[in-house]
Amino acid sequence: MNKDSMQKLAQSLPLKGIRVVELGQNLAGPYASAVLGSLGADIVKVERPGCGDDARGWGPPFWRGTATTFQAMNHGKRSLAVDLKDPESIAWFKLYLAECDVLIQNLRPGVMDELGLGAEELCQANPRLIYCSLGAFGHMGPMNMKPGYEPIIQAFSGMFSMNGSEDAPGARVGMQVLDLGTGIWAVVGCLAALFQRTTTGKGCVIDTSLLETAMGWMQVLLAGFNASGKQPPRHRSGNPAVVVFQAFDTQDGEILIAAANDRLFAKLCVALDHPEWAADERLKTNALRVEHKPFILPVLQDALITRGTDYWIEKLEAAGVPCAPILDLKQALAQPQIEAIGILQEIPGLDLRIVGLPISFNGERPPIRHRAPEVGEHTEEIYPSKPQATTSVEAPT
Repeated sequence: MNKDSMQKLAQSLPLKGIRVVELGQNLAGPYASAVLGSLGADIVKVERPGCGDDARGWGPPFWRGTATTFQAMNHGKRSLAVDLKDPESIAWFKLYLAECDVLIQNLRPGVMDELGLGAEELCQANPRLIYCSLGAFGHMGPMNMKPGYEPIIQAFSGMFSMNGSEDAPGARVGMQVLDLGTGIWAVVGCLAALFQRTTTGKGCVIDTSLLETAMGWMQVLLAGFNASGKQPPRHRSGNPAVVVFQAFDTQDGEILIAAANDRLFAKLCVALDHPEWAADERLKTNALRVEHKPFILPVLQDALITRGTDYWIEKLEAAGVPCAPILDLKQALAQPQIEAIGILQEIPGLDLRIVGLPISFNGERPPIRHRAPEVGEHTEEIYPSKPQATTSVEAPT
């Protein structure tokens, strides 16, 4: 896509004309506003004068002096460095918010009220404002004032206990599933509130948290636990309720096979040159295969170890069995399919490729408009008369 096409697409995005103010650090809040920015909103990121968002230093790796984490979460934004403990600045900021559409914040619990920026006060001053808070443990209950980070909530929620191999301790999910997931729930809330405002003329207060996201992601396993009272067993790659649905070793690597129903299991058996397995009374249904996993999984493994991954991929795909090689990042990024969908986009002026918005509009993915800002890069254009700031806002959730 050339520059003119990118600009034309950016002008037609759904949230063009919506202004979002972000008082966020690290991942959850910044990711929420980054998504809204990719959808066309104007994002003003409020940062501590001097050091800015803590995530600027969350490296290595760094790119052009800033952590790649920050670059990925904050492209397309403007940075306003302002001392929110300065009376003149806070008075100006409240007036500024009166003209904005959405406020997203994930500061440490209680900080917004201490600054005079609580939801009740700001929404009274601007009834159209959508006030979105992202917390750690939730906005209610005995732990609502506790700060927290991704691994803390993964541990507290029970998520650790469901990950890892059968013979190993519980494990953390490697990606930031709670931070980014909470950011997405915030986006869903903001979009719903913006739609509602078109008919009511009023904004609302939105609350979400890492703990609520954790519970949401675990809902299938939690439903099973509530029905059975049994802790879900851990699997290195499999599913406790579906067989065959996991990884196996091949002669030269690993392959993930998802024969998730009786028809696919029969096709798998044929592809492995053992059609008789599908007729075995112990294996005719998924429930029976789950019951007889100690029998069928080693049998499958013995068959698959005899050939290489490429051989089995070709044979299983020809048979209509869903499968994939297990790739590392270098191998995955070399796949023509990933290049074809255009999900990796270059940040203008940085020569760094990051993941773009996982949505297309009329066949086109919204472009990354510009790099993440330097601390306070846009302060003069947003708040030209601001006093020199010396203090900082407290850390976030």
